[in-house]
Amino acid sequence: MAIKSDRWINDMSERHGMIEPFEPQQIRAKESGEKIISYGTSSYGYDIRCSNEFKIFTNINSAIVDPKNFNDEGFVEFTGDECIIPPNSFALARTVEYFRIPRDVLAICLGKSTYARCGIIVNVTPFEPEWEGYVTLEFSNTTTLPAKIYAGEGVAQVLFLGADEVCETSYRDRGGKYQKQTGVTLPKM
Repeated sequence: MAIKSDRWINDMSERHGMIEPFEPQQIRAKESGEKIISYGTSSYGYDIRCSNEFKIFTNINSAIVDPKNFNDEGFVEFTGDECIIPPNSFALARTVEYFRIPRDVLAICLGKSTYARCGIIVNVTPFEPEWEGYVTLEFSNTTTLPAKIYAGEGVAQVLFLGADEVCETSYRDRGGKYQKQTGVTLPKM
């Protein structure tokens, strides 16, 4: 496998709709000059943005987080430009960008250092070949203080790895349960 460059990312996004909406350059400030956490194409990846839809986990209903029997009483839904994650808690969100991963590519998502240096960890599973949808993001606040996430700004970087050969069975072929997800998607069994 080889990591894909900015030229490949631009070509795949502009010609094949791999990332929509797509920003061919790295954006570091708004037109007003306001500083933002960067997003868009980088040298060997793409910095994704967080939408303004959040599910913030809380223990007000004494729910247990169980991936086999998920109880949605353990979170509150929030829409806004800034999300405050309680200390030692986490929130789910989705990307602004919709992805269509080619059959010969595996994408891996890593958190941005700006958030990591504040004790906020971003966790995302790999985007498998022929997976498609909005990405559900998990933000873990590892600190004892409330932490802020900004909607519409960069939160993580996606790296695209090109395979030496095309996979025999893709995520779409398997009928993956998270295919074409549209919002903040909770665990499915």
